[in-house]
Amino acid sequence: MTNVRDDLAPTGVLRASINLGNPVLAQGTPAEPRGVTVDIAREIARRLDVPLELVCFDAARKSFEAMTTGQADICFLAIDPARAGQVAFTAPYLAIEGVFVVPKESALTAVADVDAAGIRIGVKEGSAYDLYLTRTLQAATVVRGDEGVEVFRAEGLEVGAGIRQPVAQWVVEHPEYRLIEQPFMQIQQAVGTTKERHPDTVAYLNTLVQEFASGDITLGES
Repeated sequence: MTNVRDDLAPTGVLRASINLGNPVLAQGTPAEPRGVTVDIAREIARRLDVPLELVCFDAARKSFEAMTTGQADICFLAIDPARAGQVAFTAPYLAIEGVFVVPKESALTAVADVDAAGIRIGVKEGSAYDLYLTRTLQAATVVRGDEGVEVFRAEGLEVGAGIRQPVAQWVVEHPEYRLIEQPFMQIQQAVGTTKERHPDTVAYLNTLVQEFASGDITLGES
């Protein structure tokens, strides 16, 4: 069996890429991040008995690029075919929902209504839902920006897309808009590392993630 510690943290430090742009997974600041992904990274480092370095970004695409360019050893991303060529994913540790937001007076009431000619959907560039919608839409078009709801609002688009929790909070703060309650996708969140890692290393991470998902490990106690 390969030495997982040397394979996963060849510099002697486990470098974890953290996406602060998804508040469901991580919150706080680059200096003091917190959240489920931070807790998982700490537990992996503890198991490997190596120091942990948290490399923080404000978008999933930047977190992805950090790992694929050698700035990080692990990342926390949604499983997606567009990333699978470069990322070895574990099983998911968490599923979150992608939802649409529309103007309150919009005639769009269901997910099926959205994929139609003339419909423009605001998305966060490089996000899991950007990748998914780009791959699956037949008639509607994607408009990318720093945040899906902000480009939707700023450009007067027909639809915005995002993660349920922050989008629902945004709607509370902007009552002239409403959610389409039905999710358009389930976003499976997993730990990822580079495809060059030894299969034993990926299997080790997968076993840990299954422990997290089953509740056998209580996170956030460190």
